[in-house]
Amino acid sequence: MHNFTNLQIWQKGIDLAQIVYALSDELPKNEKYGIISQIQRAAVSIPSNIAEGAGRATDKEFTHFLSIAIGSSFELYTQIILLERIGYIDKNKISNLINMIVELQKMLIGYKRKIDSKLNSN
Repeated sequence: MHNFTNLQIWQKGIDLAQIVYALSDELPKNEKYGIISQIQRAAVSIPSNIAEGAGRATDKEFTHFLSIAIGSSFELYTQIILLERIGYIDKNKISNLINMIVELQKMLIGYKRKIDSKLNSN
């Protein structure tokens, strides 16, 4: 088991989810059950899966949940790009958010590889 609150990937995931929720307030209210719901669920899924995986008994289980968090980060990336393309958000406004997502993706992938290599060396 890992103490997930000490993991930088979890902390950055929480920060990202908080920003996504703030961004959601700026979107059209008629999207409440559409894209707003989608981006919020994807953003929350990232730190939630890190936490769930950290609470599992084995590193193999943990890497499974890290994979889900990685997938959710790519889902969120796609949805943010879509928001810009359909004109809901200005491209300049999302550039920092996109950078945060990409940085977190790299960290998640790197952390997963580290655990995978430890598993494969045993």
